[in-house]
Amino acid sequence: MAQASKTDVLIVGAGPAGLTLAIDLARRGVAFRLIDKARQAFQGSRGKGVQPRSLEVFEDLGVLSPMLAAGGPYPPVRNYAPNGGFEETAIGEGATPTPAEPYATPLMLPQFLTEAILRERLAALGHSPEYASELTGIDQDAEGVTATLADGRTIRARWLVGADGGRSFVRHALDIGFPGKAMPGLAMVADTKLSGLTREAWHVFGTRETAQVSFCPLAGTDLFQIQGHAPADGEAGLTVEGLNTLIRERTGHNDIVVHEVFWASVYGLNARLADRYRVGRVLLAGDAAHIHPPTGGQGLNTSLQDAYNLGWKLAAVLAGAPETLIDTYEAERRPIAAGVLGLSTDLLAKAMTRQGMKRGREARQLDLGYAGSSLSLDLGVDAKIAPGDRAPDAPCRDQRVFEVLAGPHWTLLGETRIAPRPGLVVADLVDKDGWFADAYGLPPGGFVLVRPDGYVATVGQAGDEAAVQAYLAKLGV
Repeated sequence: MAQASKTDVLIVGAGPAGLTLAIDLARRGVAFRLIDKARQAFQGSRGKGVQPRSLEVFEDLGVLSPMLAAGGPYPPVRNYAPNGGFEETAIGEGATPTPAEPYATPLMLPQFLTEAILRERLAALGHSPEYASELTGIDQDAEGVTATLADGRTIRARWLVGADGGRSFVRHALDIGFPGKAMPGLAMVADTKLSGLTREAWHVFGTRETAQVSFCPLAGTDLFQIQGHAPADGEAGLTVEGLNTLIRERTGHNDIVVHEVFWASVYGLNARLADRYRVGRVLLAGDAAHIHPPTGGQGLNTSLQDAYNLGWKLAAVLAGAPETLIDTYEAERRPIAAGVLGLSTDLLAKAMTRQGMKRGREARQLDLGYAGSSLSLDLGVDAKIAPGDRAPDAPCRDQRVFEVLAGPHWTLLGETRIAPRPGLVVADLVDKDGWFADAYGLPPGGFVLVRPDGYVATVGQAGDEAAVQAYLAKLGV
């Protein structure tokens, strides 16, 4: 047998989670491989909503500008009554940007465009996914993992991350339970070219009882995404002819006509959460760890934020930090996924009735955090932000806080005698207009330590330097 090729991290699955993790590891100089069993990149729009917190993540990773250029805002949802009249509602609650929260509403960006932009960023960092590389075996020991591919090649990695979707081979190979529930019936999604509808609204016909169908104009394309209850003959019914028959039956319109189908799928509506995110040196991320109903635009966002949480921890452990740091990944991210599953399921129930698809602040993921994490060091300092909170943005004289945080480093903001070092930036901010004070509310002489993933590690003041130095030393900074 040929000798196994070696790397530090093997990422299985080149979807949003795998690509995000790859970008984060690449910018940290970590050796990795990114493989996917598919013969080419995914071409559909299964996920199309990028929530505000994910936009902040993408700013840090250097891909926000092309995403904003490629996508657009969500249109209002137009629910049609049987008599032809309609009611129109905004999908969000009319939030506006603030200095602390610069991205207030989700961006509509079809998944295939999101992934294309992530691949371009990865290529700029000197890497690319390896397609047609199917994982068929996992054998691990105390030092690492030997992965066997379908063509007989083997890869030896110190860590393996399964980001290989809801039917994850990695999860099955580890025999990790995936409990949850399946909602009755099947749903469909199809990316199409059609005529007969305007693009200024997300058109919705029917109800749960009458078999619903909706048409969402996909920002950045000339396509409409058709969603609804699956036809009786499943994917066989998602042809041009089959969809046109379905549309006439469910809408009563003969003038809404599909001309071309680019991608289509029938799927079950599942809400499931893996029992564990880690077995030895193998970890789960994204849909391999949790699957959501598509309502609320939560699945893709939760997945890429898994990767954002994991990347800096893998890099730190590979550089010598205690391996127990990896355990904080499951401790922090699994409760988030559990909460998001509840939100997605509730929004699905509303979307299937006349309660509509309106999403509140909780869908934006800006309030998610890690208050109870072992990485959240509480020094008893009273401030507007607390350990585990998302670090807010704030415009200062020379740059925004997010511009200071951008990059793979830890950051100290405020008044402190702690010196900068490799991996730690100490920022000298000039709070010209008081936005930093308004967002952070630090006491006189106060400072805040921000993790590489943009969450508050601790809030300190004069006399707390020794505790913070010890905290950083424990994590290899």
